[in-house]
Amino acid sequence: MPDLPILVTGGAGFIGSNLVDSLLAKGHAVRVLDDLSMGKRSNLPLDNPRLQLLVGSVADAALVSQAVAGSQAVVHLAAVASVQASVDDPVGTHQANFVGTLNVCEAMREHGVKRVLFASSAAVYGNNGDGQAVDEDTPKAPLTPYAVDKLASEQYLEFYRRQHGLEPAIFRFFNIFGPRQDPSSPYSGVISIFIQRAQQGLPITVFGDGEQTRDFFYVGDLIDLLEQALALPVAPEGAANVGLSRATSLNQLLQHIGDVVGSLPAITYGPARDGDIRHSCANNQRLLGRYRVGEPTPIAVGLAALLGK
Repeated sequence: MPDLPILVTGGAGFIGSNLVDSLLAKGHAVRVLDDLSMGKRSNLPLDNPRLQLLVGSVADAALVSQAVAGSQAVVHLAAVASVQASVDDPVGTHQANFVGTLNVCEAMREHGVKRVLFASSAAVYGNNGDGQAVDEDTPKAPLTPYAVDKLASEQYLEFYRRQHGLEPAIFRFFNIFGPRQDPSSPYSGVISIFIQRAQQGLPITVFGDGEQTRDFFYVGDLIDLLEQALALPVAPEGAANVGLSRATSLNQLLQHIGDVVGSLPAITYGPARDGDIRHSCANNQRLLGRYRVGEPTPIAVGLAALLGK
């Protein structure tokens, strides 16, 4: 079905727009559904005749049905990607993060579309890693409404696999970074916020002692995985962690940023935030067994790309 579009929900956002660019470059037609609350029109090549943008929310079932109709596959990235926003407004974020997924599932069932890639999150594990790399069978302990919605979405996708023949490929993203992360957004990742403040010479506040760790994965490497998943003859059952199995502390991250930017401003440390996970690192053996994973982009190279260097 090469002439049918691939639907990317959240396609004007950070990860989505990088995927859209790559799909278009490979000759695919692409349809984007995005409410532009976090995504930007400027992230998309709107003059490309093979790109269609639908503006609206995945919480709108009728619009999701319209977007899915006539698509060959769906990459479901749309979400309110802020842990804090889900704590502050669990009902509002639930509409995008869970109801939106259910709307996608129903629209796919209605229109006979089978393959869907879903962006889940390492947040489903909570603090169950105990400082160790977590595998996919680690007990789930979601600490926030965001994490609860992601885990429930995974379970609904597996139900639709069993009951209606959907073909979900579920990815638990750890910390994805790269070009188009928006530091001005309250939902932005820590990397882009730290970089912007370092560039401007503004003080950086770290919530906690800076020894909390994350597993950073470059967006370009992620796009390659997503495209592989679209092309697989059979979608694998069960989620796969997307990470490098490398724990980097925020203090180490700041050192990398200082090396790329040239210097660091004053750094202060404040109280840890509610719902923040202390250590997050992926056991990625399942990912390596399912997909071709080349040499990962080093943090310093990814940071330079984010800065346009």
